[in-house]
Amino acid sequence: MRRPSVTILLFASLLSFSIHATASQKAPWPTEQWTRATPKSQGLDDQRLSELVGLCQEGRRFPQLHSLLIVRNGYLVLENYFSDYGPEELHTLQSVSKSYTSALIGIAIEQGKIKSVDERVLDFFPHYTDLKNVDERKRAMTLGHLLTMQSGTDYHESPYRGSPHEDLNSRATGWDRFVLNRPMIREPGTAFQYDSGGVILMSSMLNARTGSHADRFAEQYLFEPIGVRRSRWFSNQEGHPHTGGGLHLMPRDMAKFGLLYLRHGRWNDRQIVPESWVIESTRKRVSLAGRGRVVGYGYLWWILTPDPSGAGKEFIYAAMGFRAQYIFVVPEHDMVVVVTGGTTSGVDQRKPIEFLYSHILPSVDTRTE
Repeated sequence: MRRPSVTILLFASLLSFSIHATASQKAPWPTEQWTRATPKSQGLDDQRLSELVGLCQEGRRFPQLHSLLIVRNGYLVLENYFSDYGPEELHTLQSVSKSYTSALIGIAIEQGKIKSVDERVLDFFPHYTDLKNVDERKRAMTLGHLLTMQSGTDYHESPYRGSPHEDLNSRATGWDRFVLNRPMIREPGTAFQYDSGGVILMSSMLNARTGSHADRFAEQYLFEPIGVRRSRWFSNQEGHPHTGGGLHLMPRDMAKFGLLYLRHGRWNDRQIVPESWVIESTRKRVSLAGRGRVVGYGYLWWILTPDPSGAGKEFIYAAMGFRAQYIFVVPEHDMVVVVTGGTTSGVDQRKPIEFLYSHILPSVDTRTE
């Protein structure tokens, strides 16, 4: 049972291992540790951000949050924890895991292990000769359809109770067969339907082509290069990691992933994720209406409206997960925002999007850009 809310503020003395910067310094890559700076030195309004931290700590307007981190110009300018969570604790990412899976697919394509997003899904599984519900629609389904949630498969997760997703999560083995056996309900590429099953299948697709499931592939080609030393995946008894929502990381390492994408997939002097993949993954490939600030979907990334008080030209993109897990990437302001939480309320899960636009974006002094 957790103790009452405790907040660890940005410049607490116990974080003495961190490096502090002056405004004139160029931010070093945080492979081993983040370099810190004051929000003000990076053109952010201290007062507005302090108000937000207070609201998160108080918990009525923005309840059940566990962390809030902001990176600006490569510097960690704000890091707060709530409800007795701390910086060293691995936190569930839920469906934020999907955006990591997208990155792994891009890396595998760059390596030539996967030809392209146009490869047909069934071509990854020639050894499965007894699949159910195979028709022309299923034969036409591609990796690109899975990446954009347009598979056409009868797979849903809301409401969760009784859904195919609950069924899959309850199974100790056979996740790939379960997804591949689902019947088709429409032509692939014709409609958006949120589908974690297709993303979970991607780990088997990686394994088929690289000899490694997503967890080991990520360790070698994504986590190690950017300095992620600790991670945990929920996996089934066959060692198949749950790439739809099973990754656990520290919030600081979530911020590294956001910075990697903000820097077009480059880390220090090395291209980790192909720049072309970052661009293609984070552009609006599917238009979504009636979802508030969320206006589209890329390759396992959500697309949000530009900052209304900024130039208004660059979309924000985000990795988003159940219980209020977020990585927001704001190219216009060279900013990454990480949020973790524990709420199950549908309304409260969307509150980080609210305060991104009500507090964080308005804190930017556009005169300094």
